[in-house]
This record gives sequence, structure tokens and C-alpha cells, in this order.
Amino acid sequence: MATLFTKIIKGEIPCYKIAEDERYFAFLDVNPLKAGHTLVVPKLETDYIFDLDDELLAGLIVFSKKVAVAVKKAFPCNRIGIAVLGLEIPHVHVHLVPMDTMEDVNFRNPKLKFSPEEFKNIAEKIRENF
Repeated sequence: MATLFTKIIKGEIPCYKIAEDERYFAFLDVNPLKAGHTLVVPKLETDYIFDLDDELLAGLIVFSKKVAVAVKKAFPCNRIGIAVLGLEIPHVHVHLVPMDTMEDVNFRNPKLKFSPEEFKNIAEKIRENF
């Protein structure tokens, strides 16, 4: 059965897309810690990051770097935090979170709520810098 992220990649579930290429897809986290919190996933449905072959894993990091640069330009911050947790959805995903303090990437923090229009504006701001 396809994961939630596979359905997003295929366009079966809407998202706020940031970027994609033939192997990777980036979109806003709908339960963000900060404005600009983005998820990057390989299109190949794989549960565990270290089950990816070396080339796909390396490419995921390189693609994530491109997205992180765009996020940082759109949402100036000290740096972009990166987290790979992977228990909530069985599809590899990298969290990219604008951060000024370590507390900004605490996944126990309350998630922010944005309107669809606010999400669209956030995504557009990042895409303009990609």
C-alpha cells in the first residue's frame, strides 16, 4: 500500500510543493515547528533512510541542501536544522527547519497553525529562492 508521501508525490493528496526532480520531492510540513519547515523525500518508497543505496542517500542530502539554501534565503535564521526521525510515516523523510536556537527543532513544541493562504505564501517565498 502506498504511503501518505507516495500519494502526495503522485498528486493524489494535495501539498504545498517546493521542488522536485526525477528522484526527490520537497513540500511544506503541514504541522510545522517554524514557518518554512519543509520535508524532503525520495520518490522511491523506502521506510528506513539507511536502506537507501549510497547514491540515492547522497543525492537526498544534496537535494536537501538546495532546498535548505532556499528556505534560509526565504526565512533568514541562524541555520537550517536537519532531522531524520522516520517513525511516524514509513517513507524516508528529512525535516528542514529554520532555527535560531536548539529549541526551534524540539519536536515536542506545539505545532504552528497556518491558513491555506499562509501556506501558499510560505511555499511561494521558498520557491522564489530555489
